[in-house]
Amino acid sequence: MSHNSFGHLFRFTTWGESHGPALGAVVDGCPPGLPLTEAHIQPFLDKRRPGTSRFTTQRQEPDQVEILSGTYEGRTTGTPISLMIRNVDQRSKDYSEVAKAYRPGHADYAYDAKYGLRDPRGGGRSSARETAARVAAGAVARAVLGAEITIRGYLVELGGDPIDRANFDAAEIDNNPFFCPDAKAAARWESALDAARKSGSSLGAIVEVSAEGVPAGWGAPVYHKLDAQLAAAMMSINAVKGVEIGDGFAAARLRGEENADAMRPGPDGKPTFLANHAGGTAGGISTGQPVVVRMALKPTSSILTPVDTITREGEASEIVTKGRHDPCVGIRAAPVAEAMMALVLADAKLMHRGQTGR
Repeated sequence: MSHNSFGHLFRFTTWGESHGPALGAVVDGCPPGLPLTEAHIQPFLDKRRPGTSRFTTQRQEPDQVEILSGTYEGRTTGTPISLMIRNVDQRSKDYSEVAKAYRPGHADYAYDAKYGLRDPRGGGRSSARETAARVAAGAVARAVLGAEITIRGYLVELGGDPIDRANFDAAEIDNNPFFCPDAKAAARWESALDAARKSGSSLGAIVEVSAEGVPAGWGAPVYHKLDAQLAAAMMSINAVKGVEIGDGFAAARLRGEENADAMRPGPDGKPTFLANHAGGTAGGISTGQPVVVRMALKPTSSILTPVDTITREGEASEIVTKGRHDPCVGIRAAPVAEAMMALVLADAKLMHRGQTGR
């Protein structure tokens, strides 16, 4: 039984490990005739690529994507699209101690309990390196969605320090290493993350991703709600421990009249919404408003601070995780969240077209 695939009509399967020769994805269900080359995919991988600042792992991976199948003369053929990203900067020797004892908070023990063996080199299949393949697949999904839909991921909180929404400036997102829309918050975060990194610890974060231009009607009631698919997609990302749609948990603290997304007559017979507490969905179906999702990411489990653990033999021990690790996994999770949003929406678009003919 495979649990490495996601989606329905637009479906992708990722493969590979952190320290294997390569990793990648196979995308199936992509319509034919769409422009697609490596140049369409690479910019999204460059955003997620490690080693781009002192605030991410210093593992040097170019993350150059290769399209092995599914295109001809720069266009999709309708057949499976195979994408490969080679690993070039593995340091497996850094994980000699991890092979003997489990890292608390990581998947080491859980993988061992399930399979009876595990790949300790960078966490193997449980490594966040797997998300590079998702980002590549997400670029294909963007081709399916077209230019009418724009998707943007950004950090709204790091180490318990949130942005000031009054300072939100989308132009700032690409001007700092945190994908942060608040320049003042980004400056504070530099000091906080430097301090955590130097002390051998790590910080958590909250990432928000918004999709604009999504038409009303995507998604389906009951068991295939658009927000349910988005929640599953975001929860599948490494280190994510919580997901909110729209106001999320804050909605539980509102009164009914406050939470209602009031409507007034708009152009072309479509409503103009006065709020978007529901995050662009109602009854599991898109409303035409921006689709907004937030996800909470725990602090990186691989840290230099000693942590109590046990060995594979069950003996008490202490572990310090050496090697190169992100002091905040939330930073590079922003491009991954964008990719998962695109993958869910591409699937929803094709399923809507298949059911309604439009």
